[in-house]
Amino acid sequence: MIKDGRIDNYQAVVPSTWNAGPRDPNGQAAAYEAALQTITVGRREAAVEILRTIHSFDPCIACAVHISDPETGEQMEIKVT
Repeated sequence: MIKDGRIDNYQAVVPSTWNAGPRDPNGQAAAYEAALQTITVGRREAAVEILRTIHSFDPCIACAVHISDPETGEQMEIKVT
């Protein structure tokens, strides 16, 4: 918003906010969700694929992916170095 010839208020919409956003009013998935739809879960290798997919967007946010078995509650820990 401009007030007295100066910017009075603004909102930055950066790529990470856009890519990680929720579905739009028409149900269209944002970029992260859409990119993850092709990954087959249920195998241990999927965890690394999920991390690589999200990291490929080079997000400007703190990024953590938590993967657990819904039946056993077992959590997988992956260290990326």
